[in-house]
Amino acid sequence: MRVGLVCPYTWDTPGGVQQHVRDLSEALIGLGHEVRVLTPCDRPENLPPHVTAAGRAIPVPYNGSVARLSFGVRAAGRVRSWVRDGDFDLLHVHEPAAPSLSLLACWLADLPIVATFHTSNTRSRAMAASAAALCTALERVNGRIAVSEEARRTLVEHLGGDAVLIPNGVDVARYQDAEPLAGWPGSGGALGFLGRMDEPRKGLRVALEAFTMLAATRDDLRLLIAGPGAGGAVQTHVPAEHRDRVVVAGQLSEEDKIRAYHSVDVFCAPNLGGESFGIVLAEAMASGVPIAASDIPAFRDVLLDGRAGALFSVGRADALATAVAELLDDPQRRTALATAARRSVRRFDWASIASDVVRVYETVCPPRPAATAAPPSTRP
Repeated sequence: MRVGLVCPYTWDTPGGVQQHVRDLSEALIGLGHEVRVLTPCDRPENLPPHVTAAGRAIPVPYNGSVARLSFGVRAAGRVRSWVRDGDFDLLHVHEPAAPSLSLLACWLADLPIVATFHTSNTRSRAMAASAAALCTALERVNGRIAVSEEARRTLVEHLGGDAVLIPNGVDVARYQDAEPLAGWPGSGGALGFLGRMDEPRKGLRVALEAFTMLAATRDDLRLLIAGPGAGGAVQTHVPAEHRDRVVVAGQLSEEDKIRAYHSVDVFCAPNLGGESFGIVLAEAMASGVPIAASDIPAFRDVLLDGRAGALFSVGRADALATAVAELLDDPQRRTALATAARRSVRRFDWASIASDVVRVYETVCPPRPAATAAPPSTRP
């Protein structure tokens, strides 16, 4: 099957949707499908061969964050040309409600379309204001996928209709084994945070406040922070006497990101909301690191209501500190949670997730007719 995947957000900036599209494309190729990806990108020289840049992106406030999107006449022309030249059996667009390439593809393409919805948002003014225009595009969608119950609920409440639930995927084998980063985790215990440092809803301030509480009585405890964004002022939120124990690694390569998960004793996910799934949880689960996560609906689902990770009250640094302290002081519980997480995360492995996606493709895309043999020659 020839599949065109459309990513609405710039490939240059790490994010859950971009990672989902990247990993799905690789999984589909591994299953024998021919796959091409279209995405905004500022540095096209860094793209894999099967990924095409649709031009530069511009920052737009969206869903409590700043998304880098591509829209307008020039972007529409690139979408049209890419679809025409691709000779695809179907398009699979991601986050078509965002004003970017996926929405344009829905309007411009004349072939079967599958759409995946990633956003979780209880009140989206942008989506509500543009609902009429979005509906004209979504009328052209033949199959809908939501990555979580929260994403499905957002779709139903704002745009109507329903969707098949197929969660985000993770390459479980890739995360299972890795050497810790040099000098980690250390004898005094280590906490980890991975996410955009300049995006408030990721909850870094909560993690810093919880670390400050714990550091007062745990002399050798350290905090490892990784992720994109401006991290120069992170340590200023921690008292001077503890700042040397807060290490800001910045944006890591894929290999070092995996090593970072294996470098800490407890992974902290203090997100404040707006998460539809939480790919960092699945990665941490596959890595076998115990998790302390905000009790938001998406995280609760991934962590099986606390059976695969500790949950704490959203936005409460004291609650995070308590959850972390209990885990640090109870190695047996850490082991039990890590074991449950590694067992549970198998349901998110790309080997099964990609197969579920292909089944959706097969419901909306009739198989190409087999090539007919030329009639035998009647010449003597």
